Amino acid sequence: MNDRFYTQLLRPVLYIIDLLLVCLLLVKLLAVDINIIIAPILFWTILSLFSPLKNGNKTLRIIRIICVTLIVRVSLFLLLILSYFYIIDYKIGVFKIVNFYFSLFFVLSLWRILAFILIKRYLRYKGIYYNNVIIIGHNDSTKKLEYFFEHNKDHNYKYKGFFTNKETKKKLGNISESFNYIKENKIDEIYCSVKELSDEQMTELVYFADNNLKTLKLIPNNKYVFSKKLKFENHDLIPIFSLSNIPLKDNLNIIIKRTFDIAFSLLVIIGFLSWFTPLIALLILFESRGDVFFRQLRYGADFKLFACYKFRSMSANKESDSLQASKNDMRITRVGKFIRKTSIDELPQFYNVLFGSMSVVGPRPLLLSHTNDYKNKINKFMVRHTVKPGITGLAQVSGYRGNIEKDSDMHNRVKYDIFYIENWSMFLDLKIIIKTVLNVIKGEEKAY
Repeated sequence: MNDRFYTQLLRPVLYIIDLLLVCLLLVKLLAVDINIIIAPILFWTILSLFSPLKNGNKTLRIIRIICVTLIVRVSLFLLLILSYFYIIDYKIGVFKIVNFYFSLFFVLSLWRILAFILIKRYLRYKGIYYNNVIIIGHNDSTKKLEYFFEHNKDHNYKYKGFFTNKETKKKLGNISESFNYIKENKIDEIYCSVKELSDEQMTELVYFADNNLKTLKLIPNNKYVFSKKLKFENHDLIPIFSLSNIPLKDNLNIIIKRTFDIAFSLLVIIGFLSWFTPLIALLILFESRGDVFFRQLRYGADFKLFACYKFRSMSANKESDSLQASKNDMRITRVGKFIRKTSIDELPQFYNVLFGSMSVVGPRPLLLSHTNDYKNKINKFMVRHTVKPGITGLAQVSGYRGNIEKDSDMHNRVKYDIFYIENWSMFLDLKIIIKTVLNVIKGEEKAY
């Protein structure tokens, strides 16, 4: 068994230990018996779905662990169990509640901080899960940055070297050779000195980084002005601009969106799908043989495959994975025509949302054939895969739903998807959800 296997076991082990501590304190401090402990365990398990160990950062600060794992999760957990106790009329004193809250906070703080330190030392010892970085350019600024990477091991950067067109002994190669090196050596971040690249080279580098899901950060030339929205940061006294300023990479935004996704999906699943699914299943099975649910692989966040679920709306056919539905498609059943027109067929994707492979709002996941076709045709297409795909999205409520009839349809979808990713807010999500509901009510021309 290799190191990666053991590191993949870390998350479930942490979840299990967290749960054991929660159960112990529930029994000891709140005198919760076995008959009513199942609901609190379920609440904690659901809240654990947005653990900070799931985000993309490779170095987690202790303050983030305290703020995210403890203050938010413990507070939400307390609200949930108090609501549950009120519903079942379970009496409990205020002193016990306060004592439980601070005890749970203290115990989990101590345990998580200790786990954080041990895991970080283990990963550093094994040399895994570092950010592999290179520098493009060679001047005074890049030399200072090179020194920073080599003498600040706590930042989990693994510096590989630099590329430049200048004649120097230690370089890895010329700038034109850097693209293949980045692909072959799994480089995560590219630090580029702006003064050494022409406008054409810079444009090429930006497109390359976007289309290969690489983080591009710029060491600026004071005379250079960028039209793109930038994020500014410092490594010691060295100014750095990042072109990958994506709001949904921020820890707090991740928590806000994930909390909303869990709450909204549970509302739909418990309040609607729990009783509606058996009814629609009978109609589907009555009309044609086959499964109630249709399962199809799609590319999700970080270009990872996941199984996307729908209510089956077509008769069994061999072209479902490659041929998108069209108007008057003979494969669509009578029940299927209705559920596609009303978007009911998409409702099982709320299970995808609950378990974390999708979000309520985001770029719609495409057929694998479409993704493989367009990822090399449309610049910045791969930016769509920096966030989770959604049940609905900005492109869909802006008139770009349904069949891809021409390349311009995909260009416009990508344009709206990238705007959404770079300008995300909770208000924008709510606006898209409301527009989606209104579109379903009034009917959409491309809903077939």
